Amino acid sequence: MSTGAERISLFAHELRWNDVPSPVVAAAKLHMLDTIGCGLAARGLGVGGEALSVAVEQGGRPESTAIGCEQRLPAPSAAFANGMHCHFLDYDDTHTASGTHVSVTVVPAALAAAEAAGASGRELLIAAIIGSETAIRIGMAAPLEFHRRGFHPTSVCGVFGATVAASRIFGLGPEATANALGIAGSLASGLFEYLGDGSATKPLHPGWAAQSGIQAARLASHGTTGPRTVLEGRFGLYAAFVGKSETKIDSQLAELGHGWETPNIAFKPYPACHFSHATLDATRKLVNDRRLRLADVDRVVALVPADAVAFVLEPAEAKLRPRTPYEAKFSLQFSIAALLVDGRVGVDTFTERRIADPQLLEVARRVDFEVRDYPTYPAAFPGGVRITTRDGTALEVDLPHQRGSSANPMRDQDIRGKFQANATLALGETAARKLGIELLALDSRSDVGDVLVHLGRAKSNEPGVLSPTGG
Repeated sequence: MSTGAERISLFAHELRWNDVPSPVVAAAKLHMLDTIGCGLAARGLGVGGEALSVAVEQGGRPESTAIGCEQRLPAPSAAFANGMHCHFLDYDDTHTASGTHVSVTVVPAALAAAEAAGASGRELLIAAIIGSETAIRIGMAAPLEFHRRGFHPTSVCGVFGATVAASRIFGLGPEATANALGIAGSLASGLFEYLGDGSATKPLHPGWAAQSGIQAARLASHGTTGPRTVLEGRFGLYAAFVGKSETKIDSQLAELGHGWETPNIAFKPYPACHFSHATLDATRKLVNDRRLRLADVDRVVALVPADAVAFVLEPAEAKLRPRTPYEAKFSLQFSIAALLVDGRVGVDTFTERRIADPQLLEVARRVDFEVRDYPTYPAAFPGGVRITTRDGTALEVDLPHQRGSSANPMRDQDIRGKFQANATLALGETAARKLGIELLALDSRSDVGDVLVHLGRAKSNEPGVLSPTGG
């Protein structure tokens, strides 16, 4: 019987454009658009550029475009820089059932590889689809198990998606692709310990995985071998990272090319941890429907699945008074307070100034939580809220599916609007609109480089950010 790596490699080699249903292609385009928009927003706000700074310092062969850098960089370096930029705001998509931020690892790897190889738009899109389907299936084979051991499946599983996407673009055959996947297993990494003090290591994870995916593919193309049993072996991915050799990997891989998960990747309407979204939307609904003012609110109880607590609600002191803007993105108390005070949660919510705002911190202390058993979890990120008003009235709303999921979708026009708002921060309104149109028509392009060159022109509106073209 073939190993998991061999089955994935065959899928990656044999899939053709006409084999992919049109809704899957349409979803892939929107997720690529959304991911790039998130990276442009980070660049425009002057955050997440550390990987770009390192890449520019190191230099190398000009192959691929990084956001905010008009000179091309080596493909692995561009993938690293773009992965960090695109994930820094925590505004990028999530596949709920696998627990992975899928596109933010696969898209930077596919973009960099495609530009380096002179690939067409169709070749880029099909590689991104192959990579996404692979990362998702690997994550779904052991749902939540990586999280519970402190590993970030976005990078641990995503490196395999990045590898297979790059392998497809570089024209590797099934044998070389299987070797690349075997190599990728030794490059898989990413710890959740950033939750301990609000450090910003999490945005590094997809960038490192994207970079590693390209390097694994190139190593395999030069003859490096990797274990074919990298997933299910005695010392393979699941045994090493989740302590289990028995998983659902066989049944998940059996679906490759038959069932499609790309349309089930959820978009984010808020730049914060996905565990917060349903509760934030429930709060927004109550406030709007009942026309509540901040002065009306006495206490707030966030209703969440048990797994959410360690990510967005505890330890209480750190969540009630976030030490860094990044830590605030993982504080449901702070996010609810921002929604109640400002009426919104956006990319400008999580800043040094806002996390020190006395009014926000006072309102955050009114927020408690209650664990609920949601039947839709973990296939969705459900949640709710109970607000007690000053007159003692208790108001409650539950949302079994977060907005942006396939069961509670955002409209295409809202996703395009999110991109336009994000991209405008770095490109200006006219250039952002032009780029959005070109990205959604990628399948008509014979060479993606003409589109991606726009990313290098992204500017930061904040002082003190490295200018790759001016030092």
